[in-house]
Amino acid sequence: MDGTIIEKQRFPSPNPNIELFIITYWCQGLKIKGLLASPKEDGLYDGFLYLRGGIKNVGKVRIGRIVQFASEGFVVMAPFYRGNQGGDGNEDFAGDDRHDALAAHTILTQHPKVKKDRIHVFGFSRGGVMALFTAIIHPSIRSIVSWGGVTDMALTYDERLDLRRMMKRVIGGSPNKVPEEYKRRTPLFELEKIQAPVLIIHGKKDLNVTIEHSHRLERRLKELGKSVEAWYFDEFTHYFPPKINRKVVQDLTSWMKKQ
Repeated sequence: MDGTIIEKQRFPSPNPNIELFIITYWCQGLKIKGLLASPKEDGLYDGFLYLRGGIKNVGKVRIGRIVQFASEGFVVMAPFYRGNQGGDGNEDFAGDDRHDALAAHTILTQHPKVKKDRIHVFGFSRGGVMALFTAIIHPSIRSIVSWGGVTDMALTYDERLDLRRMMKRVIGGSPNKVPEEYKRRTPLFELEKIQAPVLIIHGKKDLNVTIEHSHRLERRLKELGKSVEAWYFDEFTHYFPPKINRKVVQDLTSWMKKQ
């Protein structure tokens, strides 16, 4: 069954208050790997589904980042996506690999330390698409954060000349050749199904994922009368300086807990 944990291996944690595990779980008959972090102290916590960006070794889940979010008082589940770090299958850039995120959501709902009705989803870069689709499929998601998030796959193809070869290979062609595949990977067409409030974070100098992705998301959510808040930063690119990054993490996790 999707979301069933097959193997759980303890991993050294840089924070003595946070437990870390590399887990292997089932999704669509594939063995998927991921990272699970939780506060050691007894109690019930909000769940936090962390959806990474990139593809393959670009944008891998970083332990420090996961522990950073867990330290704010969350049980964090971060799938590596299929085909990565010993997992079965192949990533297909928000196609079928979105099920890896959905199965990871199931793992959080079954975790003994997680408040079942308080699971949040966070997507960075390509993970923005994954986060939105997770909330579209699971209306019970409590809140959504898209940080430098992709929202329109055809726009990514247009903007990122360096990714076109990969996208053609993984998706099956260009937007002109397989428009239905790009539409299938673009959550803007299904936002009416989202129930949770959305927080958008984006640096205006971002060249990896331009701010137009966030503008399109914000506009569409407002047209649909959905709850949306946007934090735009004039001076930053896809990556924020460490000090600012820490502050934004504290601010966004505080925002989540209020939802």
